[in-house]
Amino acid sequence: MLQRGILNPHLLHLIARVRHTNTLVIADRGFPFWPQLETVDISLVDDVPTVRQVLRALKEGFSIGSAFMADEFLGENGDPVRDEYAALLAPVEVRFEPHVEFKKRVPWAVGLIRTADTTQYGNIILESA
Repeated sequence: MLQRGILNPHLLHLIARVRHTNTLVIADRGFPFWPQLETVDISLVDDVPTVRQVLRALKEGFSIGSAFMADEFLGENGDPVRDEYAALLAPVEVRFEPHVEFKKRVPWAVGLIRTADTTQYGNIILESA
């Protein structure tokens, strides 16, 4: 029986299939449904869990090569939120792009983790190293 790290079997199954340069989307509660993309929904109530909590849990066993977020994130969120994302992703630098371009990357991902995050434009696409 697993006793530490990520315990959710569906989430572990999804993460285990991410290989070199594959991408994984971690999204907020309002992110659109993509029928062709496996989605593991771990939302419970507002902000439980958040994208940042999932990132924190993933960091121990997931090698991040690059990360993508929407430009709109920068305008909608203050320094504390932006700094927390940056700290969680360090040393990887986030590549910001218009939300429309960000969404074009989604169908190519191995899967999507849907959280209950309410952070505006807090969605992120991780590319494995």
